[in-house]
Amino acid sequence: MRLDARVPAGPLAHKWERHQFEMKLVNPANKRRHRVIVVGTGLAGGSAAATMAELGYEVESFFFHDSARRAHSIAAQGGINAAKNYQNDGDSVFRLFYDTIKGGDFRSREANVYRLADVSLAIIDQAVAQGVPFAREYGGHLANRSFGGAQVSRTFYARGQTGQQLLLGVYQALERQVRAGKVHTHARHEMLDVIVVEGRARGIVTRDLVTGEVRPWLADAVVLGTGGYSNVFYLSTNAMKCNATAIWRAYRRGAGFANPCYTQIHPTAIPESGEHQSKLTLMSESLRNDGRIWVPKAKGDGRPGNEIPEEERDYYLERMYPAFGNLVPRDLASRRAKDLCDDGHGVGPTGRGVYLDFADAIERMGREGVEERYGNLFEMYERITGEDPYRVPMRIYPAPHYTMGGLWVDYNLMSTLPGLHVIGEANFSDHGANRLGASALMQGLADGYFVLPLTIGDYLAHGELPDIDADHPAVRAVVDGVSERLDRLAALDGSRTVDSIHRELGRLLWDRCGMSRSAAGLREALERIPELKQEFWENAKVVGSELGINESLEKAGRVADFLELGDLMCRDALAREESCGAHFREEYQTPEGEARRDDESFTHVTVWEYAGPETDPVEHREPLEFESVSLSRRSYK
Repeated sequence: MRLDARVPAGPLAHKWERHQFEMKLVNPANKRRHRVIVVGTGLAGGSAAATMAELGYEVESFFFHDSARRAHSIAAQGGINAAKNYQNDGDSVFRLFYDTIKGGDFRSREANVYRLADVSLAIIDQAVAQGVPFAREYGGHLANRSFGGAQVSRTFYARGQTGQQLLLGVYQALERQVRAGKVHTHARHEMLDVIVVEGRARGIVTRDLVTGEVRPWLADAVVLGTGGYSNVFYLSTNAMKCNATAIWRAYRRGAGFANPCYTQIHPTAIPESGEHQSKLTLMSESLRNDGRIWVPKAKGDGRPGNEIPEEERDYYLERMYPAFGNLVPRDLASRRAKDLCDDGHGVGPTGRGVYLDFADAIERMGREGVEERYGNLFEMYERITGEDPYRVPMRIYPAPHYTMGGLWVDYNLMSTLPGLHVIGEANFSDHGANRLGASALMQGLADGYFVLPLTIGDYLAHGELPDIDADHPAVRAVVDGVSERLDRLAALDGSRTVDSIHRELGRLLWDRCGMSRSAAGLREALERIPELKQEFWENAKVVGSELGINESLEKAGRVADFLELGDLMCRDALAREESCGAHFREEYQTPEGEARRDDESFTHVTVWEYAGPETDPVEHREPLEFESVSLSRRSYK
């Protein structure tokens, strides 16, 4: 496997502009001759499909929901970053770039991150032109608020529904192209494999989730915008159907998987309440703008939060990180909450919770002011917990939320498998070892609207792609392989539910490869996961057949992939003998309990190559070079 990041030469601020000039172009008449498959209709996939169709390409769009509007981007709440500097508070493209590099603990590719910060300006203009109803100040200017890891206000928002509103903008752009006949959408189709012909990605194989039909779809290039893999933990803030199958099948076909151990734990989720739960609910990071996080100073204090006097409260983030306070990055806020709960200061029935208190904000702004900013989030919290956050503090606890790891891509967003491009959360490129809040929407729209539609032309313009059809031997072999795997899954007739195995895997990964990791715990997980995998294939039960609607079969295929992915996550975490960002190895920490990086040995991207079902994956490394920033210890104090 060859890792060529294809980063352009020249000064950092001019790399993207120069690259746009140096790339080969496809003229408008020839664009109409090229067909591109896009899997996923979230912010990344939907915007990419709409923009490429606008440019003239023929686009096939696939998604497993009944509507493109149901992509998980709809669940993003807090906002989207952009370096507009409307607040005149010192923001700039370079500051957004630096905050993102630093937030990722200096484990991301410099050129990609700068391009992201640069393109952020155009994203807001695009969204406003589409009619996205961003919040505005009294005078009509777009409003901003702060998010973790920044000391400026650069986050644009639409109350607590930013992802939904941005996705509606993407959806209307997509539907415009559907009406024009340039995008053909395929609802309720799940991608189950990539078709590779002569070393290039030339299509996908899908299963129709209504009829059960398995069939190939062919194109000149394939784009994956299928999101992340937090549901490997079973309990996460992701929708229950979010999965890793698309990127995992691509990995098995030759696409390198980068930094799989970089998984983000979000500090503000509603705590788990019992074994009956199948997912966790996110409470937006925007709440940390005005809410104050604290725990009782006394261990085991069971009094309601509103009955604990001020002098008996520990506002621990404000105490530990006075410069950033409650707006430290997510990895720090999450670990400190875990530390306090482990030490006996946790609140709630399980003791796995801390308080997020709005009493000061209500006193300062009034209830109406708080309701204007966060009303829908407060309503959601009360519906789920039965507690009124205007009267008592919210209870929150960290939960799996986002994955910085993903398929490796070069500067053009192409994977190590030629022709396979990967965008949004499905790739690894922009966030290093920890993503800053409100940057996921920024990356998804940057990749989809402004980067991929240009870079994919460079690939298509380089050489002729031979015509192939469904009878090509390589195509038939992939279709047959998918059918055989579905038959094998449908034949499972053991005594354990797929959910029970998934839950056990998730708990194992949460305990051994979650907020903190150790060599001993990771080795224990690597011993247990193969046993769990064997248990799945010998004792899981799948009801129904592969014909027609069968959610049991769908779930089984996704969990089978999660079992293999969990193994790779633990291998990656074990190999990275340092702590950085969200990857916290207990053996590598400072006396204050902060992450201790090893820049001499680990300033690189770890990329794993699939070597076969019974063979250990092969490790490759892409060195990370920093020309515009100096490697330094991350400090938010």
